Amino acid sequence: MPALINLIPVDTKIDFMKRRVPALILSVVLVLGAITSLAVQHLNFGIDFSGGILVEARMPEEPDMADLRARLNTLGLGAVSLTHIGDDARDVMIRVQQPDDTTEEQENAALEAIQGVLDAGVDYRRVELVGPKVGGELIEAGIWAVSLSILAIVLYIWFRFEWQFAIGAMVALIHDVVVTLGVFSVLRLEFDLTTVAALLTLAGYSINDTVVVYDRVREKLRKYKRMPLVDLLNLALNRTLSRTILTSITTLVAVVALLAFGGEVLRNFSAALAFGIIIGTYSTIYVAVPILVYFDLRREAIAGEDSEKEEATGGAASGSDTPAAPMIEGADGFVPSPEPEADDGDDSAPSGGTGARSATTRAGNAGKRKPKGRGSRGARR
Repeated sequence: MPALINLIPVDTKIDFMKRRVPALILSVVLVLGAITSLAVQHLNFGIDFSGGILVEARMPEEPDMADLRARLNTLGLGAVSLTHIGDDARDVMIRVQQPDDTTEEQENAALEAIQGVLDAGVDYRRVELVGPKVGGELIEAGIWAVSLSILAIVLYIWFRFEWQFAIGAMVALIHDVVVTLGVFSVLRLEFDLTTVAALLTLAGYSINDTVVVYDRVREKLRKYKRMPLVDLLNLALNRTLSRTILTSITTLVAVVALLAFGGEVLRNFSAALAFGIIIGTYSTIYVAVPILVYFDLRREAIAGEDSEKEEATGGAASGSDTPAAPMIEGADGFVPSPEPEADDGDDSAPSGGTGARSATTRAGNAGKRKPKGRGSRGARR
């Protein structure tokens, strides 16, 4: 059982900051590639955003897809997409892209024409009619939802930490959203309202990872005030690596199950979450934290928070009652020096706090000895 829990050792010493420049270059390439794909071939918008007709139906028997497509094309309704859905070969999804100037009456007439082509006894599982105007409004609403959520998260980080952390979190969130959109554009995955919900979920999940690491960074800044920033960030990342990786793996297991068994309706949502979790885990380690190296983290401001808390609580501020441990330079960078051993009463301790106390004890014992010389002889008389 312990072997399963300690899948990732808690005392790793990976030099993440050594690879920060190649990682940031890779992130820039990914973002630029995603933006290029979005500009050239755009997103594959679903009915929610593009408008049109969507029909999911179960046929009485397995249909001849070529014959059914030919019959639908004779209606002259526009581009017709016909695909199997689910495990049952009788389940089909029909999508008809309508022109931008299509009226509601024309859409209803087109739906009736499609139903007239299909065989009798068809079980209609889902029928949607979305006008182009409604689709445009939904696109605008989706953009506002994602943008406002990122803004709210950035303001929280700024309030909770420092402005440098807020910028790092904002860059990481934008990186995650843009790269995920780029994956959808390159793979031509359908982008609909469920995908927008997945992006909002992804933003919350990604910032949760980032806040955990940032909190550890702040803790180390307070504790090791003389440690170089690069070594301190490495230390914080290694101390939270086990939690970050295990959380991502367990969440991915649930998302993959949703992707495999959730059906066509949840497929886009699950795909967006799966890609986003992988990208978000990468950005937490190689975007949100390394970017702090390029900002002047105000250690005195973070220490000032402790001073204010100490004044308010009478010296009981968290982290302020223990002096910063002295740092020594070793093979793995700057590390805290070992704590002195407790005093065991041995006056022969060679050095450290025990030796100092032993010297004091010897001096005190010397003062308690009986005086020698004339006073002693006089006493004997």
